[in-house]
Amino acid sequence: MSDQGATPTPSTAPPIPTGPRPKVTNRGRASAPIASSNSDSVDVPEFETFGIVGPRGLPPLTDYLDIWDVDMMRKPNEDNKMQHHTMLYNSENLIVRRGQEFQVKITFNRPYKPAEDKFAVEFVIGSSPQYSKGTYIPVFPTKEQRANWEGRITSTSDNVVTMGVTPAANCIVGKYHMYVAVITPFGIRRTRRDSSRDLYILFNPWAAEDAVFLDDEKERQECVMTEMGIIYHGAYDDIAERDWNFGQFNYGVLDACLYIMDRSEMPITNRGDPIKVTRKASAMLNSRDDEGVLVGNWSGDYTYGVAPTSWTGSTDILLTYARSRMPVCYAQCWVYAAVFNTFLRCLGIPSRVVTNYYSAHDNDGNLKTDIILDENGRIDRNRTKDSIWNYHCWNECYMTRPDLPTGFGGWQVVDATPQETSDGLYRCGPASVQAIKHGQICFPFDAPFVFAEVNSDVVFYSRQRDGTMQPVKLNQTHVGRMVLTKTPGAMTRRDITDQYKFPEGSTEERTVLEKADEYGCKREKSSLPVADVDLVLPTLEITVGDDFELSLEFINQSDERRTVDTYVSGTVVYYTGVTSSEFLFRTPTVTIGPNKSVKEVLAVDSKSYMNKLVEQSNLNFIVTGKVKETGQIVTAMKVVTLHNPKLTVEVSGPRKVSEEMMATVEFTNPFTFNLEGVYIRMEGPGIMLPKFKYYSLITGGSSLIWTEYFTPQRAGSTRLIATLDCPALRQVHGQVSFTINP
Repeated sequence: MSDQGATPTPSTAPPIPTGPRPKVTNRGRASAPIASSNSDSVDVPEFETFGIVGPRGLPPLTDYLDIWDVDMMRKPNEDNKMQHHTMLYNSENLIVRRGQEFQVKITFNRPYKPAEDKFAVEFVIGSSPQYSKGTYIPVFPTKEQRANWEGRITSTSDNVVTMGVTPAANCIVGKYHMYVAVITPFGIRRTRRDSSRDLYILFNPWAAEDAVFLDDEKERQECVMTEMGIIYHGAYDDIAERDWNFGQFNYGVLDACLYIMDRSEMPITNRGDPIKVTRKASAMLNSRDDEGVLVGNWSGDYTYGVAPTSWTGSTDILLTYARSRMPVCYAQCWVYAAVFNTFLRCLGIPSRVVTNYYSAHDNDGNLKTDIILDENGRIDRNRTKDSIWNYHCWNECYMTRPDLPTGFGGWQVVDATPQETSDGLYRCGPASVQAIKHGQICFPFDAPFVFAEVNSDVVFYSRQRDGTMQPVKLNQTHVGRMVLTKTPGAMTRRDITDQYKFPEGSTEERTVLEKADEYGCKREKSSLPVADVDLVLPTLEITVGDDFELSLEFINQSDERRTVDTYVSGTVVYYTGVTSSEFLFRTPTVTIGPNKSVKEVLAVDSKSYMNKLVEQSNLNFIVTGKVKETGQIVTAMKVVTLHNPKLTVEVSGPRKVSEEMMATVEFTNPFTFNLEGVYIRMEGPGIMLPKFKYYSLITGGSSLIWTEYFTPQRAGSTRLIATLDCPALRQVHGQVSFTINP
């Protein structure tokens, strides 16, 4: 009897596995695992025989060329580092840039004879070097022997040969091991592995064939070589500055940047492509889904880490991550952008930090930020979920985009702040700035998201009792009000808004928005009547702890009297636009005569907001009203950034290289209450590595003085920056600029 198709009985069913799961390997699919770690390597054998060794072993090799010494010419003042613009890296190894020749000196046991002697300089990267994958590169001194990298003998003197090596302009970026191999009739004899002969090869914005070539020396100096940067924050009409030490040349930072790519398990073979490198790094700079560098925190509670407002530079963050192998706490958008900037500049990719004022977080791609009002015109905070960041920082990096049509290379937006997922990971970019400006948001990567950050509309909806929503006011100029970055070679700001968008209301802007609409970014198209009453809020500059007055100006542009029932809400908000708490609510009714204006002045006491402040010290005033005679809605919004007290930073001493100097930080607590748990941090490029000091208590009205000694390491203009941070007072900083003489 056939049992085909019968259901297995317990006695015939296959046994349930109880042992450990089988180990997942590449066997059966690939002969070797994909190399994804720059730190893993294999030792190349010192001798490789040709054929089978005879019964008496290897023949004597004394008659053939032998290697006595290899000089990498790696000192900062030697030609290699000077010509490759790597003299500032604090490293004992040679650091060069691809697509450009560097030189090594090889000392043999006798003079080199080109007609008889054959040798090669070999470069190896990763754990499974292969010629076909560009991870094993032999370089020969003669053109007869072709290789991916060019080699030539530049000079000979007695037993010393100086050889020039030019890495391919698209080669893998990372740390290579170098060997010198001599070819004999019996086999290949090469130098032993020596860490002093390891070298780093970086992207090269000075080489025309490199994908990151930037043909502007002033921009190159700023976006690759400059260590001290300015990050803009505050509000659109009250811009604030934050100094940051990128520290891309500090000891250990380059290795930390390579470790980030190792930690991401990025294949070694992908590390010569700036598109892949920046996209992978965008995900790795945050810790949301891959144990990346920085943990984001917008809660105001930073008990188990460093407050985002306390950091002075990237060095501590990157070295801590590389040392601990754990994400570093904590970051907000400017910290992500600053550390990402260090990563990019360190590897040789031109980059800059950019700040977008009134930046929309559009998670549904509809180009609308919705504010819900009840039928009387008051904001319904339970239903208003969208928020507009007072400012948001991201990065631009410079590269060609061979994956896009001609004209969309150049500056690309990359953003490590975890907002939305892209291809399953929290990352953003690279997105072409030119594509964003021209509405070509179909191009990779994440262009629609960035387009919405600078182009969203603010739409006020009136919610009726039956739940229906009716648009009542539209503001198409609020979002993406201004985009700033630092001016190359100066400590001033540069407005680059025109690189992201055409002028508001221009024919070009309308064309761009129509194009974006074709790709699915829908704007609000309702034709809304314009109210005949304007509402204007003043620009205010207020210091933390001040009482002040808020003046509301109502302007009646009609020939009839108007009465406005007004709702005035003052809230403490995070810089992301998220409300923390409301400290002011008034409901004045204002009557304005025909073609007249009226000012309504509201007094605000400091005690109403002081105990509600969060770290960014932003007050957000939203005024809405309904005109009784017409039913029209009037609205106005104003963000007020409270100014904090400053630190005083001074230096004294000879101001010469290798001669000790002294830095002094002074601060006076301007409040009547005590400041507890105070951290002060200080650092400066080329003069002082990051230092910090803790004060458990600074009583009201009292002062502190912190003195540190330091020894400048190199000549030139520099800055020393300091921050003070505690739970009751954030964003306190100071700096001093000075010049170190040789």
